[in-house]
Amino acid sequence: MATSVPVPFADLGKSTNDLLGKDFPVGHTKLELKTVAPNGVTFNVLGNQDSKSGHINGELKTKYVDYKNGLTVTEAWTTGNLLTTQIELENKVAKGLKLDITGGFLPSEGKKNAKVGVQYKQLGFNSRAYLDLFKGPTVTGDVVVGRDGFLAGGDVSYDIGGSYITRFAAAVGYTAPEYSVALHAHNSFKVFSASYYHRINADLEAGAKAVWDSKAAPAEKGHKAPVALEVGAKLYLDRDAFVKAKVNNAGVLGLGYTQSLRKGVKVTVGGLFDTTKLNQAAHKLGVSFVFEA
Repeated sequence: MATSVPVPFADLGKSTNDLLGKDFPVGHTKLELKTVAPNGVTFNVLGNQDSKSGHINGELKTKYVDYKNGLTVTEAWTTGNLLTTQIELENKVAKGLKLDITGGFLPSEGKKNAKVGVQYKQLGFNSRAYLDLFKGPTVTGDVVVGRDGFLAGGDVSYDIGGSYITRFAAAVGYTAPEYSVALHAHNSFKVFSASYYHRINADLEAGAKAVWDSKAAPAEKGHKAPVALEVGAKLYLDRDAFVKAKVNNAGVLGLGYTQSLRKGVKVTVGGLFDTTKLNQAAHKLGVSFVFEA
């Protein structure tokens, strides 16, 4: 019997992806400021400088949540002059149902986009569907069913104007309190991946991911291997600091260190080091500062 709502399709294998992808701020310097106004509006200011080009990108995001009426309004404005607005209404029309409207506008190029979405979730079931009004229009939908820790789901995108399927994917997995595994078939069953995550104890996490592109050229001498494999681990030094390390079969080593300097202040430094080219400028470093008030 299903006792919980399964994760959305996009979050299958999320524990492994977060372990191997987050807290490695390489190639840029990032500054993020999060504050909450007395009326409950959340402000998030993000600045990012590319270490190679020196270009600075920024974003100002505001978010207001009316918990009583299930309403969430999010607005964002980037330094590229992209304006976006998202309105979400949850559990008001029906329990487990969320309606979503998202719009974007780029005045400098006259580009605009709009998506209308719906999500419905209950015990053992989670489904979503989005209609992109200006691209196609295109309908994208996914569904995940779960029982006793086992998960299975699929994702498909259909171009209404062209009357054809643009992409499809499928995944199966198993989730337990201490570990999870997931198998994916992406990109219309052309790319396959397997991921594994294990919380060994309260201080140590480990995970691995393998990806095979069936359309990639066969591996030859001096070329990439047909399967990309990456393993990593996260170790908490104390309640305010942790380190991360990962390595892939191309010989790239990733290291990250995160420290909470005080309540609401966090700094992360990271680097990617090509162990096959240690005497060359093939390495990337970065730092991230996050302030919350």
